[in-house]
Amino acid sequence: MSFAITGKTAVVTGAANGVGLAIARHFVDHGANVMFADMDEERLEIEVGNTEEDAGTARYFAGDLREKLTVANLLSATLDAFDRVDILVNASRQMAVSDPLDPDDDSVVALLNQNLMTSLRMTQTFAKRMIRQAEGEDEGPTGSIINLSSIAARRTQPDLLAYSVSSAALDQATRSMAVALAPHRIRVNAIAFGSVMSASLRGAIKEQSGLRREIIDGTPLSRIASAGEIAEAAQFLAADGSGFMTGQILTIDGGRTLIDVVDHSAH
Repeated sequence: MSFAITGKTAVVTGAANGVGLAIARHFVDHGANVMFADMDEERLEIEVGNTEEDAGTARYFAGDLREKLTVANLLSATLDAFDRVDILVNASRQMAVSDPLDPDDDSVVALLNQNLMTSLRMTQTFAKRMIRQAEGEDEGPTGSIINLSSIAARRTQPDLLAYSVSSAALDQATRSMAVALAPHRIRVNAIAFGSVMSASLRGAIKEQSGLRREIIDGTPLSRIASAGEIAEAAQFLAADGSGFMTGQILTIDGGRTLIDVVDHSAH
């Protein structure tokens, strides 16, 4: 069973920072040709410039992927650079605190557009290309698409209404697209993760003195994940070794979704 991605071409969105950046760098380190995509061109230029290319090759594309034309331009730029695309990682995502009782709060619409619709349009556009480049081939994998989701899809925090709804919708879109694309030998899976030690979480921990302890106490493995652990899971889903796996939501949360916060048996 091989989990090598050497020579494959991957597009990773949200690749200017956080988990998206970790995945993009990890893929390059393991021999893939990677298009780093994000809105932050300045950050992309810095990060791609700092990425070792001894194994794979790194390029970047800057643009607002909520726009259909930008998605099409990203595909064109990827084909110009690498001639094909084998892997898509939809890692561009947004979290926002919202007021569930405020009828003027538009965060649900905003996060559905960012976390669901952008990933769906990317999947549809890039899947069409994967299908075309596999024409005439009767067997073997055509492509792998990976969505980044969250355990918020299964948990209920009212002030994370928008994020939870968009994550749950993305999980269902993952399953639906997996079935739709299965006849074309394209696999679609998602990674739902809990707390990951990113720059934003570090900032929140500095501002909220008890947050780190609260996260650790609510996680059976008693620690916070690294972005690299999510990147390794993404490689697993991208590689041919997971070739019979599709429509799955792979949970990486240290066991957080397994426990009941009310610590009293039988009640």
